[in-house]
Amino acid sequence: METNEYKGARILLVEDEETLANGLEFNLTDEGYVIEWAKDGRQALDFFNSRPYDLILLDIMLPYYDGFEIAKKVREVSPQMPILMLTARTSVQDKIKGLEQGADDYMTKPFHLAELLLRIKGMLKRKLWYKESSELLPKFSFGNNIINFENLSCTAGSRKFNLTQREAMVMKYFIEKKGKIVSRKELLENVWHTNPDIETRTVDIFISHLRKYFEPDPDNPVFIVSIRNAGYLFNDESGG
Repeated sequence: METNEYKGARILLVEDEETLANGLEFNLTDEGYVIEWAKDGRQALDFFNSRPYDLILLDIMLPYYDGFEIAKKVREVSPQMPILMLTARTSVQDKIKGLEQGADDYMTKPFHLAELLLRIKGMLKRKLWYKESSELLPKFSFGNNIINFENLSCTAGSRKFNLTQREAMVMKYFIEKKGKIVSRKELLENVWHTNPDIETRTVDIFISHLRKYFEPDPDNPVFIVSIRNAGYLFNDESGG
């Protein structure tokens, strides 16, 4: 039997559908995770503010505070917390909103347990990789932009903001591959650690966010450039 190298990781499960929550709690505990179940948005924030977690599984439709509000509040105090949204909503607008509020990944119900377990492991792996790699490259500047990979704070000219860990990881990957074409498939495999045949739209959403953060004109990017039918190319010189 394969051992789980992330056994003991603490996961906050936020889900008001009792049958689903019980099933997830049973299966995740069986994988070696320590699970705490919050049944509504208010309880979720109480738990989050009083206990440490390694990852949050977050439903969107919840009493008191919905998943979007919770993700936003979590991001204000913990920009590096991995957040995986679970929801019955399937519209692109809901996915975009969830990612904008700080979710790192997004799964629609019903989903396969095996895929959920893979995504959880991938997110915990990325969290560890990010911590180690940010020690090697704590800061990076390009154009009028500065990224602090240790605390996820950024400046773009006079603007100050924070990236989510996933956004920072995408930027770190681009920087490591500077001057080389990076495909969506490569990003999904090496940053998301997921099946490259699914969720390619998610990559495009993240790239759109990053351009809004760092490009002087997001509609005419000079740092994160699209290469037709190939992917993206990162340049740290604007050429202007």
